[in-house]
Amino acid sequence: EVQLVESGGGLVQAGGSLRLSCAASGFTFDDYAIGWFRQAPGKEREGVSCISSSDGSTYYADSVKGRFTISSDNAKNTVYLQMNSLKPEDTAVYYCAADVVCVAGMRSWGQGTQVTVSS
Repeated sequence: EVQLVESGGGLVQAGGSLRLSCAASGFTFDDYAIGWFRQAPGKEREGVSCISSSDGSTYYADSVKGRFTISSDNAKNTVYLQMNSLKPEDTAVYYCAADVVCVAGMRSWGQGTQVTVSS
């Protein structure tokens, strides 16, 4: 059974940093892509970043480029999202998801972690 568990969310002031973690189990980590998505109240879910565990390819939404960094520790089956220079508009529930490739509708999802950025 695929399991994804996010952690690292919290409350931070604008300009601050947080690092989210996504611990994965139940599948061959090296063969999958892990994505980070977010959903703010009243808004549609949006893709934030994605990494292919097999070759390390990364993708970022324009809104987070230069501020967020995705990385993967294949030995720990964990993907991280380092978020710097946070803005109030980054406030959302952040989810990690897994599939064989980075796509909008990934097959397996975690439960989410709240990130709140105060102004």
